Amino acid sequence: MRERIEDAKRRMEGATKNLANEFAALRTGRASTALLDRISVDAYGAATPLPQLAKIHAPEARLITVQPFDKTMIQDIEKAIMESDLGLTPSNDGNTIRLPLPQLTEERRKELVKVAHRMAEEARVSVRNVRRDVLNEFKRGEKDGDVSKNDLGRAQDDVQKLTDAEVKSIDEMLARKEAEIMEV
Repeated sequence: MRERIEDAKRRMEGATKNLANEFAALRTGRASTALLDRISVDAYGAATPLPQLAKIHAPEARLITVQPFDKTMIQDIEKAIMESDLGLTPSNDGNTIRLPLPQLTEERRKELVKVAHRMAEEARVSVRNVRRDVLNEFKRGEKDGDVSKNDLGRAQDDVQKLTDAEVKSIDEMLARKEAEIMEV
Protein backbone atom coordinates (compact mmCIF):
# COMPACT_ATOMS: atom_id res chain seq x y z
CA MET A 1 0.00 0.00 0.00
CA ARG A 2 2.87 2.37 0.83
CA GLU A 3 4.33 1.75 -2.64
CA ARG A 4 1.05 2.81 -4.27
CA ILE A 5 1.02 6.06 -2.30
CA GLU A 6 4.66 6.74 -3.18
CA ASP A 7 3.87 6.05 -6.83
CA ALA A 8 0.92 8.45 -6.65
CA LYS A 9 3.18 11.09 -5.10
CA ARG A 10 5.74 10.63 -7.88
CA ARG A 11 3.07 10.89 -10.58
CA MET A 12 1.50 13.99 -9.01
CA GLU A 13 4.90 15.67 -8.69
CA GLY A 14 5.48 14.80 -12.36
CA ALA A 15 2.36 16.77 -13.31
CA THR A 16 3.64 19.73 -11.29
CA LYS A 17 7.11 19.52 -12.89
CA ASN A 18 5.51 19.35 -16.33
CA LEU A 19 3.55 22.52 -15.51
CA ALA A 20 6.79 24.24 -14.43
CA ASN A 21 8.32 23.36 -17.81
CA GLU A 22 5.26 24.66 -19.66
CA PHE A 23 5.34 27.88 -17.63
CA ALA A 24 9.04 28.33 -18.44
CA ALA A 25 8.20 28.21 -22.14
CA LEU A 26 5.29 30.66 -21.74
CA ARG A 27 6.46 33.99 -23.01
CA THR A 28 6.48 36.93 -20.65
CA GLY A 29 8.04 40.32 -21.23
CA ARG A 30 11.41 38.97 -20.09
CA ALA A 31 13.85 37.02 -22.26
CA SER A 32 14.22 33.36 -21.33
CA THR A 33 16.16 30.71 -23.20
CA ALA A 34 13.41 28.22 -22.27
CA LEU A 35 11.19 29.91 -24.86
CA LEU A 36 13.13 28.10 -27.59
CA ASP A 37 13.32 24.67 -25.93
CA ARG A 38 10.29 23.28 -27.76
CA ILE A 39 11.32 24.44 -31.24
CA SER A 40 12.41 21.66 -33.59
CA VAL A 41 14.52 22.32 -36.66
CA ASP A 42 14.69 20.17 -39.79
CA ALA A 43 18.39 19.36 -39.61
CA TYR A 44 20.25 16.65 -41.45
CA GLY A 45 17.01 14.92 -42.40
CA ALA A 46 15.52 14.76 -38.90
CA ALA A 47 13.58 17.06 -36.57
CA THR A 48 16.15 18.16 -34.00
CA PRO A 49 15.52 20.29 -30.89
CA LEU A 50 17.02 23.76 -31.30
CA PRO A 51 19.14 23.56 -28.10
CA GLN A 52 21.04 20.64 -29.68
CA LEU A 53 21.92 22.73 -32.73
CA ALA A 54 22.86 26.07 -31.21
CA LYS A 55 24.09 27.97 -28.18
CA ILE A 56 21.19 30.03 -26.81
CA HIS A 57 21.72 33.09 -24.58
CA ALA A 58 19.64 35.87 -23.08
CA PRO A 59 22.26 38.64 -22.78
CA GLU A 60 19.66 41.33 -22.09
CA ALA A 61 16.19 41.41 -20.56
CA ARG A 62 14.56 41.76 -23.98
CA LEU A 63 16.91 39.87 -26.29
CA ILE A 64 17.71 36.23 -27.02
CA THR A 65 20.67 35.26 -29.19
CA VAL A 66 21.08 31.95 -31.02
CA GLN A 67 24.52 30.90 -32.26
CA PRO A 68 24.35 27.77 -34.43
CA PHE A 69 27.17 25.26 -33.99
CA ASP A 70 27.04 24.73 -37.76
CA LYS A 71 26.73 28.07 -39.61
CA THR A 72 25.05 26.36 -42.59
CA MET A 73 22.02 25.70 -40.36
CA ILE A 74 21.30 29.39 -39.71
CA GLN A 75 18.57 29.67 -42.40
CA ASP A 76 16.81 26.50 -41.19
CA ILE A 77 16.91 27.68 -37.57
CA GLU A 78 15.58 31.11 -38.55
CA LYS A 79 12.74 29.46 -40.52
CA ALA A 80 11.81 27.20 -37.58
CA ILE A 81 11.66 30.19 -35.22
CA MET A 82 9.47 32.15 -37.63
CA GLU A 83 7.09 29.18 -38.05
CA SER A 84 6.78 28.69 -34.28
CA ASP A 85 3.88 30.16 -32.32
CA LEU A 86 6.17 32.55 -30.39
CA GLY A 87 5.50 35.54 -32.60
CA LEU A 88 9.17 36.55 -32.70
CA THR A 89 10.91 38.04 -35.72
CA PRO A 90 14.49 36.82 -36.01
CA SER A 91 17.30 38.78 -37.63
CA ASN A 92 20.68 37.28 -38.45
CA ASP A 93 24.11 38.60 -39.32
CA GLY A 94 25.39 35.34 -40.79
CA ASN A 95 26.75 34.08 -37.46
CA THR A 96 24.13 34.88 -34.85
CA ILE A 97 20.35 35.08 -34.83
CA ARG A 98 18.95 37.87 -32.66
CA LEU A 99 15.43 37.67 -31.29
CA PRO A 100 14.26 40.96 -29.80
CA LEU A 101 11.24 40.50 -27.53
CA PRO A 102 8.65 43.21 -28.10
CA GLN A 103 6.89 44.85 -25.19
CA LEU A 104 3.69 42.94 -24.41
CA THR A 105 0.42 44.82 -24.75
CA GLU A 106 -2.15 44.73 -21.95
CA GLU A 107 -4.42 42.62 -24.14
CA ARG A 108 -1.64 40.10 -24.86
CA ARG A 109 -0.79 39.91 -21.14
CA LYS A 110 -4.40 39.06 -20.29
CA GLU A 111 -4.40 36.44 -23.05
CA LEU A 112 -1.22 34.88 -21.63
CA VAL A 113 -2.75 34.84 -18.13
CA LYS A 114 -5.69 32.87 -19.56
CA VAL A 115 -3.26 30.43 -21.18
CA ALA A 116 -1.45 30.04 -17.84
CA HIS A 117 -4.78 29.37 -16.07
CA ARG A 118 -5.63 26.72 -18.67
CA MET A 119 -2.22 25.05 -18.19
CA ALA A 120 -2.67 25.09 -14.41
CA GLU A 121 -6.14 23.59 -14.67
CA GLU A 122 -4.79 20.77 -16.86
CA ALA A 123 -2.15 20.07 -14.21
CA ARG A 124 -4.81 20.03 -11.46
CA VAL A 125 -6.89 17.59 -13.52
CA SER A 126 -3.83 15.35 -13.94
CA VAL A 127 -3.26 15.35 -10.18
CA ARG A 128 -6.93 14.54 -9.53
CA ASN A 129 -6.83 11.73 -12.09
CA VAL A 130 -3.90 10.18 -10.24
CA ARG A 131 -5.89 10.46 -6.99
CA ARG A 132 -8.90 8.80 -8.60
CA ASP A 133 -6.80 5.95 -10.03
CA VAL A 134 -5.07 5.24 -6.73
CA LEU A 135 -8.29 5.37 -4.72
CA ASN A 136 -9.94 2.97 -7.18
CA GLU A 137 -7.01 0.57 -6.71
CA PHE A 138 -7.45 0.72 -2.93
CA LYS A 139 -11.21 0.16 -3.21
CA ARG A 140 -10.62 -2.88 -5.45
CA GLY A 141 -8.14 -4.12 -2.84
CA GLU A 142 -10.78 -3.75 -0.15
CA LYS A 143 -13.33 -5.70 -2.22
CA ASP A 144 -10.77 -8.44 -2.79
CA GLY A 145 -9.98 -8.52 0.92
CA ASP A 146 -6.37 -7.29 0.49
CA VAL A 147 -7.02 -3.98 2.27
CA SER A 148 -8.92 -3.49 5.53
CA LYS A 149 -11.50 -0.73 6.02
CA ASN A 150 -9.16 1.11 8.41
CA ASP A 151 -6.25 0.90 5.96
CA LEU A 152 -8.53 2.15 3.20
CA GLY A 153 -9.55 5.16 5.30
CA ARG A 154 -5.92 5.99 6.14
CA ALA A 155 -4.89 5.58 2.50
CA GLN A 156 -7.72 7.87 1.35
CA ASP A 157 -6.59 10.51 3.86
CA ASP A 158 -2.95 10.21 2.78
CA VAL A 159 -3.80 10.45 -0.91
CA GLN A 160 -6.07 13.44 -0.27
CA LYS A 161 -3.27 15.21 1.63
CA LEU A 162 -0.91 14.57 -1.29
CA THR A 163 -3.49 15.89 -3.72
CA ASP A 164 -4.12 19.02 -1.65
CA ALA A 165 -0.38 19.71 -1.37
CA GLU A 166 0.19 19.38 -5.13
CA VAL A 167 -2.86 21.50 -6.00
CA LYS A 168 -1.61 24.16 -3.56
CA SER A 169 1.81 24.03 -5.23
CA ILE A 170 0.17 24.43 -8.65
CA ASP A 171 -1.86 27.40 -7.42
CA GLU A 172 1.29 29.06 -6.02
CA MET A 173 3.12 28.53 -9.32
CA LEU A 174 0.18 30.04 -11.18
CA ALA A 175 0.11 33.09 -8.90
CA ARG A 176 3.85 33.67 -9.47
CA LYS A 177 3.51 33.25 -13.24
CA GLU A 178 0.49 35.54 -13.36
CA ALA A 179 2.40 38.24 -11.45
CA GLU A 180 5.38 37.79 -13.79
CA ILE A 181 3.18 38.13 -16.88
CA MET A 182 1.32 41.20 -15.63
CA GLU A 183 4.54 42.94 -14.53
CA VAL A 184 5.25 45.87 -16.82
